[in-house]
Amino acid sequence: MTFCLSMMMKGVLVGLVFVSIVQAIPKPDDEANHRVIDRKLSDQDHFIKSHHNPEFDHEAFLGEEAKTFDQLSPEEATRRLAMIVDKIDKDHDGFVRIDELKEWIKFTQRRYIVDDVERQWKSHNPDDNEKLTWKSYKQLVYGFMDENDFDKNAKEGDAHYSYHVMLKRDRRRWSAADEDGDDALTKIEFTSFLRPEEFDHMKDIVVLETLEDIDKDGDGKVSLEEYIGDMYRADEGAEDDQEPDWVKDEKERFSGYRDKDRDGFMDTEEMKNWIIPEDFDHAEAEARHLVYEADADADGVLTKDEIINKYDVFVGSQATDFGEALARHDEF
Repeated sequence: MTFCLSMMMKGVLVGLVFVSIVQAIPKPDDEANHRVIDRKLSDQDHFIKSHHNPEFDHEAFLGEEAKTFDQLSPEEATRRLAMIVDKIDKDHDGFVRIDELKEWIKFTQRRYIVDDVERQWKSHNPDDNEKLTWKSYKQLVYGFMDENDFDKNAKEGDAHYSYHVMLKRDRRRWSAADEDGDDALTKIEFTSFLRPEEFDHMKDIVVLETLEDIDKDGDGKVSLEEYIGDMYRADEGAEDDQEPDWVKDEKERFSGYRDKDRDGFMDTEEMKNWIIPEDFDHAEAEARHLVYEADADADGVLTKDEIINKYDVFVGSQATDFGEALARHDEF
């Protein structure tokens, strides 16, 4: 490898450079929705090749606490889950409604973002200065590189090429987050750098980064082949009639819906319509999904017993340590 990164740098690169696109709540037959912005309900895909992924629900419901799933027995987990249900049921009427569940999901996500930004801020700005300069950030993350020094002979896949692309992408995102143009970020601006999907003024950057990821020939638009190639790789020698049905459905969706002007490509605006759909509340969609999964009597609300009986939907066969969540005095 051309460059030797320390483990710290690797962690920073993974944690910061590739935070551009997050997962969504697709229908089982909608593999392409893995690109849709979802306010970071989870790092997991909700569906994997049309099969429901329960880890998405666990992270959406538990937030960062889901990381410690393996620590508790099912008995202890259900006991603590019952305590969480009491917190969600804010009017204490014995029922968890969609709006209450939606607010809990939003709460866990806000807490996750705040905690993550605090960690990153302290890591990159140990003196807790009011602002973090690009020079300081670049030295920590890319200290071995000069952003203007690029080997013209480097090819995609080479370490030099890959790190240069990451540096250029970070630089562009930094500039977009730097609203006052002083090349230094406040904590709020740093939050928009780390979590661009959370800020309206960063949406164009998210779309551009997604386009660059999928647009393999670099023509500034996404063809049907690139669109399908982003989510499916056919086995060598496989025929079209051997494609999964969902791939065939996605080809039809591309031509009939994604490619609005029917020119055979998705341009930037069409990409934006795809990955940043308007008027869609992902927290509410996830809340409705959880109610659907656990609502045994189909009355549209959940009792504590219904939630406990669907333990696997909310916290899985493993369990999280809810202790910190219960002990913290976060307002909810």
